[in-house]
Amino acid sequence: MSITTLKQPAPDVSENRIMDSSPRSDQPRRRTISPAQKLAYLEGYEQAIQTSEGGSYLRANGIYSSHIAEWRKLRNAGILDEHATTGQCGTPRTTKSKLTKEQAEIARLKKELAARDVKLATTQTALDIMGKAPRALGADLEERGFRIDSRAFMKNVFDQLVESGISTRRASSLAGVSRATMARHKRAERFPRKPVDAPRPAPANKLTEAEEALILETLNSDRFVDQAPEQIYAVLLSEGTYLCSVASMYRLLRREKQVAERRRQARHPARKVPELVAYQPGEVFSWDITKLAGPRKGTYFDAYVMIDIYSRYVVGCQVHLRESGALAEAFMKQVFAQDQVPQVVHADRGTSMTSKPVASLLSDLDVLRSHSRPKVSNDNPYSESWFKTLKYMPAFPERFGSLEHARDFMDRFVHAYNTEHRHSGLGFHTPADVHFGMTGHVDDQRLTALEKAWAEHPERFGKNRLPKKMLLPEVAWINEPIKQEDGEKMLV
Repeated sequence: MSITTLKQPAPDVSENRIMDSSPRSDQPRRRTISPAQKLAYLEGYEQAIQTSEGGSYLRANGIYSSHIAEWRKLRNAGILDEHATTGQCGTPRTTKSKLTKEQAEIARLKKELAARDVKLATTQTALDIMGKAPRALGADLEERGFRIDSRAFMKNVFDQLVESGISTRRASSLAGVSRATMARHKRAERFPRKPVDAPRPAPANKLTEAEEALILETLNSDRFVDQAPEQIYAVLLSEGTYLCSVASMYRLLRREKQVAERRRQARHPARKVPELVAYQPGEVFSWDITKLAGPRKGTYFDAYVMIDIYSRYVVGCQVHLRESGALAEAFMKQVFAQDQVPQVVHADRGTSMTSKPVASLLSDLDVLRSHSRPKVSNDNPYSESWFKTLKYMPAFPERFGSLEHARDFMDRFVHAYNTEHRHSGLGFHTPADVHFGMTGHVDDQRLTALEKAWAEHPERFGKNRLPKKMLLPEVAWINEPIKQEDGEKMLV
């Protein structure tokens, strides 16, 4: 069972219980799909599966197989056809009225203000770039696949600094580029090379057409259609199978135009977080409470979740009808009895997190308390990231019909996450393997598969060496400082 295809029982909306009705704060708009678009996607998918191209159709259009299953049920029930005709699903239709002079003037001023805000943000970004350490931003962008764009941007910054009267040595330090590199680019612009009209030879390590077809077939198979190439690479490698590198998988998907964003993702501003570090499991726990929508609008259940930041292992999860310090204290007692007492417990500044019962319990156990700063919403990154993984999965219900429904779903999801989810921050190991120290056997299997693939086709590996191993991080940080003493544990 995968966390991307986790099945759930039908919500039981008949239960009538008293629940916390505190509404959630406003959030950025998510991607919405109208009933007409859903019908079009269904028709296109059903045509694609006739030629065994259903998996590639899902990837190219940025939808999950669970979406198709859900929309089929709605179409078969006649709901999609009715709403597509009446326009009841989606954004209400509005008529565009003519603006008065005052409204037009207000709109013009708002547009100018927005343009100035964008210009101010761009200026601040440039100042931040020039304030970074040498090569810091360039390396950061290159790691994310923006090598060409980052070099062109850094060169432009370097040229502007030199034109303003700053020395080339100082400009190269501020822009994070080498003076020799900039000089070489200048010479190339003055004396450009003439293009050579000759056919480019095929690389010796190029994948064959049969191998490319096998890779695409695997990526678009029913087993892997909802998973990212990194996840597929890790699963196959753990099974002793090596098809190609992750970069080659993305290259083939881009060539077939099958790379699209499928998550209900919204952009959020970057925030600073407190400085905490864990060198092994059991040192730092992070916990938070999230809302789960109940059967009616304005009703919610509260999920209490605690995570080990080193292993990402969920050490405890409970769902209650309300949020309170007494329930939080009982939750912590159960977690500490089942797992262990950590050195630090980090949380935000919610009423339950700062309540007297919780503070007294941690004080009695000699556990250091760490809290987010006031009015900073993203100071608890591990818990917030876990909640995003939970709520962005395709099988996550829009509403839970009862408390039992919510508890059952959370129990099954936590088990699947701990034992099946291969975390990108853990060398694509599962949190349970890392938490209980069982990663050595998996690493041996992966190394054996890589050595076998290298022995068969060494020319396909850069510089005749094995690909970089997927290693566990030595430490887990919350806001790692730029300068630190070796071996020192920094706790806030």
